[in-house]
Amino acid sequence: MSADAGESDAVVARLRGAGCVFAEDEAALLREAAGEDSSRLETLVARRVAGEPLEVILGWAQFRGLRVAVEAGVFVPRRRTEVLVAQALRYAHGDTVVVELCAGVAAVAAALAAERPHLEVYAAELDPVAVRVARRNLDPSRVFEGDLYAALPAVLRGRVGILIANAPYVPTDEIALMPPEAREHEPLVALDGGADGLDIQRRVIAGARDWLTPGGVLLIETSERQAPATVALMEAAGLSARAVHDDELDGTAAVGVAP
Repeated sequence: MSADAGESDAVVARLRGAGCVFAEDEAALLREAAGEDSSRLETLVARRVAGEPLEVILGWAQFRGLRVAVEAGVFVPRRRTEVLVAQALRYAHGDTVVVELCAGVAAVAAALAAERPHLEVYAAELDPVAVRVARRNLDPSRVFEGDLYAALPAVLRGRVGILIANAPYVPTDEIALMPPEAREHEPLVALDGGADGLDIQRRVIAGARDWLTPGGVLLIETSERQAPATVALMEAAGLSARAVHDDELDGTAAVGVAP
């Protein structure tokens, strides 16, 4: 066995011992990030063994085939959120205006801009750290900092064809049950959805029709358990709504269409 192979096996063993389910894949990514620098590899492995999210260590997360920039203190994009991109693409045409609220690092907006360059894509986020990173993933002039619709320029009111939100939807009492990588390394504002998990969704839905074009669509990530409640909120706001679930991504979205 070569020295490199032995070192690789040792890294895999350490990661597996720390509970990393995909230890071989993670080891390969950490070795790629470290290059030929063995001391840097040791630092990266030690960080991962200590429980730091792999994506933060690497500086990027895989999302719809993109390497989306992330850093410490931001919400790491989940693969299940790709369901929002897939649904948005069903309604996207020409130069449709797309806005991602609660954008975090703007992974959804970045994916849509990459796959449909003619779309007019914007993102808004409350957390300044996430905003800084989002401006690495999307045209900085199209990333706004602020609380939901208050962040958006008035010129977009009534022009949005696709409005997207991955608002936090974990009920407050369930935050403690989340994996340590999330609850210890991601901002609470990106996780906590209030008592029933729907507080931010209510605010997004309540303001949606002021910003959507006639026939515009609102897409909100939710859970299978909460989907009926999210759909009901959309219907109460005058939208024609339904829930969709992608088994492969294990992602769920509520889809509401404005009259």
